[in-house]
Amino acid sequence: MTTQDSSQPEVNFVTKTQVGSESSGPNFSVQELKPGGKENSRSVSEHEIVLIGASLEKKISLPSPTKVDLTCKLDDSSRLKDPQVTWKKGSETISHTSKTQNSWTIQVTVSDSSQLGSYTCILKAEEEISATFHLQVPKLEGKEKPVITYERDKAVMVCKTEYNPKAWTWYLANGTELVPIDRILRTDKFQIKRPSPSVNRLEILKLTKQDGGVYLCEATFELGNSQIKFELKVLSIWAPLMPFIAIVAEVAILFTAIVLYEVYSKRKGKESKKEFDQIEQLKSKDSTETQQ
Repeated sequence: MTTQDSSQPEVNFVTKTQVGSESSGPNFSVQELKPGGKENSRSVSEHEIVLIGASLEKKISLPSPTKVDLTCKLDDSSRLKDPQVTWKKGSETISHTSKTQNSWTIQVTVSDSSQLGSYTCILKAEEEISATFHLQVPKLEGKEKPVITYERDKAVMVCKTEYNPKAWTWYLANGTELVPIDRILRTDKFQIKRPSPSVNRLEILKLTKQDGGVYLCEATFELGNSQIKFELKVLSIWAPLMPFIAIVAEVAILFTAIVLYEVYSKRKGKESKKEFDQIEQLKSKDSTETQQ
């Protein structure tokens, strides 16, 4: 069963008979979604997963409306024979489209974000395996670890994609609110540059501690938006010197301890020598008195 959004154009269903020998599973008919008008002129991209003995997944990035053929194919070496085949979008069962020998295909017309999601081909016999296609807007690439820099310096954040978005937007996260940098914040402080259509760059000048926080890069595609998050940490200008200062402090403490020990040792030595001389004098005096 397929679902339609009421805002979408009328959908025509075309039914074809299956090709190839019959399997032990139910007799599925082919169901192609064909929105009227210019949608039919779109080229079809083909994607295939070959199954042997384990379930597999594949991510497919779609920047704009298109048609996709999704095929799950059972390898000749697989132990699975004459499986019952079911296609699902999420948890909803959808109609099987076309079949050849050990190969099952559906065609999906993606006209908006509602057609994105996970499409799974489930093959069931003595065991069950599946092939899952994840249709999604293109993901953005960027530095995953926090961006660490220092006060008065410059921070640079870059996000990329394999495709050309319709628009780029940078946001500063202020609690639960996202503040668009290019519309509100100072241009002498924040500079947005676009080296190429698929790359966008945010530069923050003359950093202060207050500039630290979470920034979001957003790319707008025809089928939806994609975001990536950057965390900026601004350290004090003294931070690079802290290890050196700690070492100097340790050396100073050690030097002071050694000097104090030397002074104490000398003083103790003098006191011991004085006591020894006094004892010797007393012995000598006692010896003289005894002789007399």
